[in-house]
Amino acid sequence: MADVRLFDYFRSSAAYRVRIALNLKGLEWESIPIDLRLGAQSSPDYRARNPQGLVPLLEIDGLALAQSLAIIDYLEATRPSPPLFPSAAADRAHVLGLAMVVACDIHPLNNLRVLRYLAGPLAQPEEQRNVWYHHWLREGLTALEAMARPRAGRFLFGDSPTIADIFLVPQLFNARRLEFPLDDYPVLVAADAEAGELDAFAAAHPSRFSSGE
Repeated sequence: MADVRLFDYFRSSAAYRVRIALNLKGLEWESIPIDLRLGAQSSPDYRARNPQGLVPLLEIDGLALAQSLAIIDYLEATRPSPPLFPSAAADRAHVLGLAMVVACDIHPLNNLRVLRYLAGPLAQPEEQRNVWYHHWLREGLTALEAMARPRAGRFLFGDSPTIADIFLVPQLFNARRLEFPLDDYPVLVAADAEAGELDAFAAAHPSRFSSGE
C-alpha cells in the first residue's frame, strides 16, 4: 500500500488535477474512491477527515491536505523536481493566474454541487442548467485563451507543462463531456493535446478510474 493516499472521484476536476500533479512528480500513490453521486463525501467518517466534505483530500507526510491548489503548492514546495511553476517571479505569477481562471472563475460555478442545487432547490431543467454551464465556460475560456496566447508554446506557457496545464486539462475534459464547442480556443486545445501525449496526464484520465461510466 502506498504511503500517499488520494481521496478521489474519477470525474472531479479538482481531484483530476492532483492525480496529474502526483504523476508529474513521480510519486507512488493510492486512489481511495469517494463516490460523489452516492453522497460518500457527506459520511461522518469522511467529514472527520475533511470538514468541507469535498474531494480531493491528500494524505501525505503525515498530513491531510485539502484543496487542489494548496495540495499542488505543497507538492511543489516539498518535491521541487520536476518543477510545476517557472522560477522567475513574473512567470510564476502568469501561470498561476492562468490556473486561477479555472480554479476561481470557471470551476466553482460549474461543479457538481452547484449543478445539483440548480436542479433541486431552484428546479431548473436540464436545458437551463446546460445554458448556465456553457455561459461560464465561455466567459472563462475566452479570457484564458487571450491570456495564454502571447506566451504559449507547446503548452500554455512555453514548452513544458506547468500548473496552468494541470488545471486546463480537466476543465476541457468536462467541457467536452457537456458538449461545449472548443473551436474558438486553438491555443487551449493545442496545449491539451500536447499534455495528453504525456504519460503523467494520460494515467490521470478519468477513464482510468471509472467503473465503466
